[in-house]
Amino acid sequence: MTSIQRIRPHGLVSSPAFSHVAVVPPGATTIYVGGQNSVDADGSLIGEGDVAVQSARALENAKIALAAAGATLDDVVHWTVLFVDGADLAAGYGAIASQLASDEPALVTAARVTGLGVPGALVEINAVAAVLR
Repeated sequence: MTSIQRIRPHGLVSSPAFSHVAVVPPGATTIYVGGQNSVDADGSLIGEGDVAVQSARALENAKIALAAAGATLDDVVHWTVLFVDGADLAAGYGAIASQLASDEPALVTAARVTGLGVPGALVEINAVAAVLR
């Protein structure tokens, strides 16, 4: 195997938004991106009260982190997206869905939580990526 396989097995729901299984070949470099919120370089929250703005900024921060390790969105194997209870999931996910979509989308775990570490944060995104070198 010379590439990451993203699999949507027959018998499980088929969605253009996510795959169910990913297989990373031997020799790939694994990259872990910790939870990214909607903060700027100074740590100030961007988009207070607006889950769509916060989702877009959190994804941009994840892209910056991926790039620092030599990866892109295409290299992501698994996303975890946490939304604070009461946040509009359709608006939050809608703000980032087009950037996560692909013919072979990454695995996605989404959850509602009671709160996040950054006061006022409505979303947090983390990722696991693999780069074939």
